[in-house]
Amino acid sequence: MRFFLFAIILFSFFSCSEKQEHKGKTPLVEVNGMFLYKEDVVNSTPVGLSATDSLRFVKDYIRKWSESVLLYEKAKNNIPDNEEIERMVNNYKRDLIVNAYQSELLNQKLNADTTNQALVDYYEINKGLFVLEEPVLKGLFIKVPLHAPQLVKVRQWYQKDTPETVDHLEKYSLQNAVSYEYFYDKWVSASEVLEKLPQHISLTGKRKMELKDTAYHYFLNVIDFLDKGELAPFDFVQVKVKEMLMNHSKQTFIKELKENLYQKAVENGEIINY
Repeated sequence: MRFFLFAIILFSFFSCSEKQEHKGKTPLVEVNGMFLYKEDVVNSTPVGLSATDSLRFVKDYIRKWSESVLLYEKAKNNIPDNEEIERMVNNYKRDLIVNAYQSELLNQKLNADTTNQALVDYYEINKGLFVLEEPVLKGLFIKVPLHAPQLVKVRQWYQKDTPETVDHLEKYSLQNAVSYEYFYDKWVSASEVLEKLPQHISLTGKRKMELKDTAYHYFLNVIDFLDKGELAPFDFVQVKVKEMLMNHSKQTFIKELKENLYQKAVENGEIINY
């Protein structure tokens, strides 16, 4: 479809006998020495358009591009302070180059600095920064229909965290459970779990519970619990630890980089004060 479309467009809009270097691209339209290439238009054309819609889109694209070039040329010749614009462009280009260079150096530096041991060390040194803002827990949750089979077995299995009982529950859940979540091995926010229950409950002192409503049974076994204000477990805040360490390393690295470059320039006589 696109090949057919652009064959028509090329035939309609483009004939060029003058040879010019286009770096392998196919010129489609020229306005004041600036070229719009077929490849750029093809990449901008939405997928799935009909032949009619594609032709309409491309014609509109060419028209808008041409108008943009003409407006730019008009503006360029009528702006009195072109030097100020050139200065702003050069400053922006310089910032882009510096940011790209810093990003490349930072990627190399941060990859080396954010090993798992480095994260653990940062966490240990800054434990005061990692306090739980809400309770977290480890456990297991299962929700089954009110008249699901083997409820007596489920009541036995969900209260134990042995590999055997977990295996029983996983197999049972495949056919009978509406929801089954295993988090014996990781910390999750208590609110994430409690919102699945039909009523508000307190976890203080009560870790194994069965609730029901008019349609379902809810079983929850909490094997570990930490309250708001306690030290957050490392694996629960590991992503946050990494972000904080990377930000700290970034600021330190950039500061040291600038300082070293400056000192080296002074020593080499590259900075001249008048």
